Amino acid sequence: MFRIGFGYDVHRLVENRPLILGGVEIPHPVGLDGHSDADVLTHAIIDAVIGALGVGDIGQHFPDTDPKYKGVSSLSLLKTATDMIHREGFQLNNLDATIVAQTPKLAPYLNTMREKFAETLAAPADRINIKATTSEGLGFCGKREGMEAFAVVSLIKSSSDR
Repeated sequence: MFRIGFGYDVHRLVENRPLILGGVEIPHPVGLDGHSDADVLTHAIIDAVIGALGVGDIGQHFPDTDPKYKGVSSLSLLKTATDMIHREGFQLNNLDATIVAQTPKLAPYLNTMREKFAETLAAPADRINIKATTSEGLGFCGKREGMEAFAVVSLIKSSSDR
């Protein structure tokens, strides 16, 4: 059995917050605003996982009204989503994600993000692809007001459950 999920997230950029993307703290004068660490990339991936499982969305499982998620690492939320994958008898087949950010340049951090996702998702790194692009100065990302991320996840039934 094969399942596919799509995820999207967006956060505004604000002062006095660290910039966390893919579980990596990136030196930048502004960070993303949110209840957790506001890791827009990881949030999109979590939403894709939850979508592939057909069990709602990230807000249903990790509501921003719940104080226990205040400041939490999004990688820990992804670990919970990974546990959901395994409980349902699936494993990650493939992850493809894109971050949209005018600045900073993210290429130097993409491999580290990929490694963190491979570890958290209990999957080989060659099944994970992370890309970054700008919006060519257009829209809220281009005006440096925020960042967004898109993710597609495919899951397959674990070989022991086939």
